[in-house]
Amino acid sequence: MRLIPNKILSGAALAAVVMVASPSIWAAGTGNLFVSSEDDDIVTVFDGKTLEPIKKIKTEERPRWLAFSPDHTKVYVACGDGDAIDVIDVKQMKVVDRIPDIDDPEIFAIGPNDKRLYISNEDDAQFTIYDLASKNVVSKVDVGQEPEGVLVAPDGKTAYVTSEVANIVHKINLDSNEIEANIVVGNRPRRFALTGDGKHLWVTNELSGSVSIIDTQTNKVADTIKFEPKGFRAEDVTPVGITLSEDGSRAFVTLGRANHVAFVNADTHEVEDYVLVGARAWGVALSNDGTQLYVTNGLSDDMSIVDIANKKQLRSIPAGRRPHSVVVDTPAGSS
Repeated sequence: MRLIPNKILSGAALAAVVMVASPSIWAAGTGNLFVSSEDDDIVTVFDGKTLEPIKKIKTEERPRWLAFSPDHTKVYVACGDGDAIDVIDVKQMKVVDRIPDIDDPEIFAIGPNDKRLYISNEDDAQFTIYDLASKNVVSKVDVGQEPEGVLVAPDGKTAYVTSEVANIVHKINLDSNEIEANIVVGNRPRRFALTGDGKHLWVTNELSGSVSIIDTQTNKVADTIKFEPKGFRAEDVTPVGITLSEDGSRAFVTLGRANHVAFVNADTHEVEDYVLVGARAWGVALSNDGTQLYVTNGLSDDMSIVDIANKKQLRSIPAGRRPHSVVVDTPAGSS
């Protein structure tokens, strides 16, 4: 496997709608937002202060999950129908590399030293590890059907992978590349958030309308949080996206077809409030100053800006057709 040089992407195929921006916008830690839109084959960059679009970056087909390299110089993009991971240079705001021949990449994680790429391959029921320096597959681990969520612990020794069909979280030892534990959670587990002390792993369960909280020492579910916003049938409450506040005191969970974000007290595990956003709330990220949430709404084609202190949506902005994920350019070394 090799990276495709950027020169093959030049010309009209890579051209996108470009808005002129000052060099300061391209500096690290700007708070700029990168948003993938599945039906446009584009990642849009929004100014972190004005939330105006800066640039639209053409990618391979169906861009979904986004993740920064540890130094925040690159954004990796899973392109499901393009069978590739595209690599965007943050400063240049363009695709500069591509890792091809990856079958339907779903969610992935970057290792702590930017040395390895960890991918869930939904169609193959595998967890695949790539060495980014040699561009080779290091290992493939058979997991449950339809794996999606991937999280690598900060020490790089452990990975967690969800299996949507098996209702299991696989704990994988990254020294041996073997499954260490299979943890039964709710129906159709999707995404993860790890507490700052590494002791608890939060897992969204889309078809159970819940979050499972796993004790990472015992590998058992320590608690389950059920979401029941008023006016919605249980089957419409489909939690997917999750993130924790910088201080770890709150969790924010997008509720999919229930069109809300749940605010959860991370200590008591009580739901504090539900905030109305757009249709099929999916991806979620925190602003650099921790005062706002950015929520991608896949069926209303927009992104909600949520004021955390007042627990309300401030406004929504167009974010392409079927926006999937959003990430924020934080200073290197931060979350």
